[in-house]
Amino acid sequence: MIPKITDKSTLIFMVTIPWVLAELVTHHPLLSYTIAFLGSFYIFYATILSPYRCIKMDRSLSEQIMRPIVLLQLIFAGYMCCTSIFYFVNHLGFEYFRDINYTHFIVNDQTYLLAKSQRMALLGHIALVMGITFQTKPQATVVKFKLSLNLTALVIWLTLITTGIAILMNYVTAFIQLKYYLLAIAASGQAFLLVTGLAHRKAVLVLLGGLCFIVHLLNATLTGFKEIILVNLITLGFFAYPHFKKTITILFFPSLYLLLYILPTLTTIVRKESWIGNKSPQTARAEAYELLASGEKEVLIRSNNWMFLTNRFSEIGMFCQYVKHTPAQQPYYRLHILENSMQSLIPRALWDEKPFTEKTAMERVYTAGVVSRLSTVSAKTRTIIDGYLSAGLLGVFTCMLLYGSIAQWLCNQAEELFGGYELGCMLLFNSIFQPLWRGNNWEFIINNIVYGYILMMLLFFMFKYFKILKPLSV
Repeated sequence: MIPKITDKSTLIFMVTIPWVLAELVTHHPLLSYTIAFLGSFYIFYATILSPYRCIKMDRSLSEQIMRPIVLLQLIFAGYMCCTSIFYFVNHLGFEYFRDINYTHFIVNDQTYLLAKSQRMALLGHIALVMGITFQTKPQATVVKFKLSLNLTALVIWLTLITTGIAILMNYVTAFIQLKYYLLAIAASGQAFLLVTGLAHRKAVLVLLGGLCFIVHLLNATLTGFKEIILVNLITLGFFAYPHFKKTITILFFPSLYLLLYILPTLTTIVRKESWIGNKSPQTARAEAYELLASGEKEVLIRSNNWMFLTNRFSEIGMFCQYVKHTPAQQPYYRLHILENSMQSLIPRALWDEKPFTEKTAMERVYTAGVVSRLSTVSAKTRTIIDGYLSAGLLGVFTCMLLYGSIAQWLCNQAEELFGGYELGCMLLFNSIFQPLWRGNNWEFIINNIVYGYILMMLLFFMFKYFKILKPLSV
């Protein structure tokens, strides 16, 4: 069913309601937190499923779920706003939601801080969807160029070429920055080929896409990072949903539960044994598999899970620390973080003494006391947090309004230049600008936006040069 055009002002009014309600009951932090937490789910409904949503009219909802209003919003707000429930329940003194009894809980300063941080996360969510909505054109995208060859054939070549160039960049490091964008394009291409092969019963595509995707996924388990694995599986799921709605819907929650059960322990063992113990990643992974398969040390696995859910999967605890520290002990940074971000855009080849972006970004983490300088943990700020550190509530709202607007504008550009939704949005936008899904500190996000846009335009001009893209007037 093709969506109807709606008045944007009605939607904007609707999404602000939960934040206003949460602010009205700040004197009752448990209620204020609960309203702010549930407010994000209300916004999901209002912007994606309600009659007042503002999405493009060119296709049904299930056929455009990889546009920012669905995919980016669900991941960004889901991670920043909804995962806080684990920290909240842990703050009440319970694990895995067992035996919760609010009547025995004593409100303290941390409770007020938690509610305040959740309200700001909700405000960021509201600003994000406002920005996306302002840049959304309900009418069908005005496509300026069309593909001169079959999309599947193009994706095969694009996947092979981007993989090859990414491998080459391990030896030619001058442009190593672009390697991760190319690997993301290759991974999306593999998922696209696998899903297309399954949907159209083409064994060659299933074999090619499936083999490449499995190899890519297995390599991701050697890195010790959960996010790479999750991102690849999310990409596959969103590609597959329009073709296999019932299957994906049924499998989603069991798969999510399984991942949250095994990933914390899997990655912890790989890091410990390969990063510190000097074992090969393959050996470390095999040991992790053996432990998980044996069913032993269930207490350790559950402990890893709960620590991950409360401290890594949810970043509300760190947000609370920043809110407590700034501006009480550290004045707002104002334009300082933005200045650091502009410096990070200068190639090191042009500025030998350029500060390392990672170290620059970690300074505000150390200053706020989130982690110790002696720690080896990387706990960088997130987009909303940098907005707060720069200018408080105004910083959060302005930052996320621009974030949503830029994300949707980039998606619009990709669709207009690359022949529409499939290549433009599904494959290129969501690969090149994949860091926008979850967000990062300003230094890395602005870097991704600028250099990602440059890469997107380079691909566009190459496609035009090789006549892969032709103006519609021809």
